Formats: sequence, structure tokens, C-alpha cells
Amino acid sequence: MTTLAQALEDTTRRLERAGVESAASEAYALLEALLALSRSELLLARQRPLSVPQRRRLEAWVRRREAREPLQHILGVAPFYGLTLRVTPQVLVPRPETERLVELALAHLRGRARPHVLDVGTGSGAVALALQAERPDAVVLASDLSGAALAVARENARRLGLPVRFRRADLLADPAVRAFARRAELVVSNPPYLPEGDREAVSPEVQADPATALYAGPDGLAVFRRLEREAFSALQPGAALFVELDARNVARALAESRGWARGAVHDDLVGRPRFLQLVR
Repeated sequence: MTTLAQALEDTTRRLERAGVESAASEAYALLEALLALSRSELLLARQRPLSVPQRRRLEAWVRRREAREPLQHILGVAPFYGLTLRVTPQVLVPRPETERLVELALAHLRGRARPHVLDVGTGSGAVALALQAERPDAVVLASDLSGAALAVARENARRLGLPVRFRRADLLADPAVRAFARRAELVVSNPPYLPEGDREAVSPEVQADPATALYAGPDGLAVFRRLEREAFSALQPGAALFVELDARNVARALAESRGWARGAVHDDLVGRPRFLQLVR
């Protein structure tokens, strides 16, 4: 007989040996998902035995995680800004640090009635859906070049009951997306921003994300440069572009962004410069 307490201990030990950074936290997440229990319920049921089917399913999950398959791919979901989003290998797994992009966007929208918001490169829909959930009055359009990513984003919107609209597009090149940008108070984006040289250095979990969502030329700014010029051309005075970038290239991105009324770099939650704000 294997109890929850024993399963937690064994899973934590195995994930630690596999090099998983947050082994204990992920062991809890696996068991919470396995048993559909909250953390507090799990703690109160530590002596509860696992059934044979539960032990087999947990074993399969742990083996996948030992192989460094992302936890979010194993469970099929990822939390983001209070939402639970479906994720697949076709989309970038939403990161907690990107929640800061949502916070900055909401601060910019404060006091603006029925704002138009464009999320470029939406992936799973995380940023667009979080903004729509926080601002039900907003008109939100989300775009992505990947049809597979848009299918995931649309499913998330449907399941959450959020009226975000979606369009397949390459940045602002699509006429409909560009027309929307001309009416938008805000464009947000979490584009690919890692230098190509990072490919061999990132963790196995990051390597499981779509490469097209991660890498953008020698300095990581190839996609940003296109987006910045297209947004500058489309946005009206007072509208803003908020972009998540890498701490190594965000200052260069600001220096290269010419003609904007003002620009600023904002830190993430651990004090790293990561977010670029440009106001038309």
C-alpha cells in the first residue's frame, strides 16, 4: 500500500534526482491533479492510500517529468493571472513573470472606457484573456502566426467564456489587424526575444517550447524591431506599445525605438529590467 505521504516523498526525491528545480512543489502539483484535491485537502489526507490505477498514472507522469517534459504539458494546463489555461507543445507555456506585463497594461488602461487592446503573438491567449477578464468592457483582439496556437487560444477563450477575438496574422501585416491597431489604445506583446545563441544553453523544459516563440536573431530583437516599426506607423498619439523582452536586450530596444513621445523600461518581480513601454 502506498499512501499520499509516501507518494509525495518518493516523487519529490525522484524529481530532485532528475534535476527539477522545484521538485517538492511539482510533486504536490502532480498529486493534486491526480486526485483532484486542493493543497490543504491533500495535506489532510496524507495517510490515504492510492489505488492501483492512481499509482500507475502517477508513475507514468513522474517518468515523463524525470525526462524533463514540462509539468504543464503533462497536466495539460498552466495557471496565469488567476486563470487556468489549456496548453500544448504548440504554444509557449505561460510564465509567472509575464503577469507583470498584464499589470502594466491594466495600469495604462485605467480610466479609459471601453479600450481597444491588441495582443500580438498571443500563443495560448494568456495575456489577452487575462486583460479581458480584468477589463470586461475592453474590446480585445489577439493575433498569432501559428494556426495551432490560435486553436489553443480559441479553446481557452471558449472554456473561460471570454469574448476575445482572434486572427491569424504576422505581427501587424494583416490589414484587419493593422486597422484594429489604428483604433487601439494599447498593443501588448510577448514576442520571441532570446538570442539564437541561447538554443544550446536553455533548460530541457524551455527547449520543449516552440522555437518560433523563443528565438529572434543574433541579439533576440529581430521580431521586436519589425513590431516596433509597424506599431509606430499604426498607433495614434497617446496609444502605447508594451513588450516583454530579455534583460540583456531591453535597453538596446529602447535606444533603437526612435520617434516615440516617451519610453520606459520596467522591472519584473525580481528586479530585472524586462518590459518596454513606448507611448506614441
